[in-house]
Amino acid sequence: MRDFFADIDWSRWAETAWTSGARVAVIIVAIYVVLRIAQRLLEPAIRHAIEAQMVGQPRVEIDKRVDTLAHVAYRTIWVVALLVGLITILPEFGINTSALLAGAGLIGLAIGFGAQSLVKDVISGMFVLVENQYGKGDVVTLAGVTGLVEDVNLRRTVLRDLDGTVHSIPNGEIAVASNLTRAQANANLMVGVSYGEDLAEVFDVLNRVGREMADDLDWSADIIEAPRVLGVEGFGESSVDIRVLGATQPGRQWDVMRELRRRIKVAFDEAGIEIPFPHTTLVTAGQKAAHGIELQQETGPGSSQ
Repeated sequence: MRDFFADIDWSRWAETAWTSGARVAVIIVAIYVVLRIAQRLLEPAIRHAIEAQMVGQPRVEIDKRVDTLAHVAYRTIWVVALLVGLITILPEFGINTSALLAGAGLIGLAIGFGAQSLVKDVISGMFVLVENQYGKGDVVTLAGVTGLVEDVNLRRTVLRDLDGTVHSIPNGEIAVASNLTRAQANANLMVGVSYGEDLAEVFDVLNRVGREMADDLDWSADIIEAPRVLGVEGFGESSVDIRVLGATQPGRQWDVMRELRRRIKVAFDEAGIEIPFPHTTLVTAGQKAAHGIELQQETGPGSSQ
């Protein structure tokens, strides 16, 4: 053991450690500076480009687009910087990066045959971002799941539904993306009234409630077009179904519809308009027999019906 330590050229080892350590420190500092500059300049640059591209679009849509692209771009730059840093630092520890890259290429080729779904996810994610199908903050329906987009990148989209459940959906599994909060939304209600009601009066009440809500200062900012009656949509088993439609700010349609339903119920009660509900009548065998006897007594024994 003494001979081993005696053979070490401590002065050369110290010089090598100092030189390599200094290079590694410079590389780490350079990567940190690049990431900080990217973080500082990336969002303003993307915002400038998006605002020029989306002239006339609502501010909320521009903000969601900028937030999504800046998030994905910064994360991509971070991964690339990390890989470049590793490739630059490893030779300082005597590791041949050329051979390492060649081996990684062969391994990547082998893995690639079994990672076709990953490639599909990444390509689909690129189309989602380029085509601006949705972004962070949107409410969407993807792969049969409806929720708020909490995160989106090249590989997957993360949704949180109303129950608070988080769904991670691979982008390659998304065949149809339905954006419920893009530019404008609709308050779309079906209101049922009894067949005995005067439809002209019902229409007047519904249109009045829609106008009053649109003029209400607490709701006017959320409503673009006052809810109004489109007409009779159909005839149900116990009700005449009337379609009511209004335009709202994106993401506000659900709150507007909840308040509108409440106001319609109050207005119908004041006007004496009935909202029908299902009735079930149970008739026992004894009641059927008694009902038959009553009919015979009313019509007489020799009468026919």
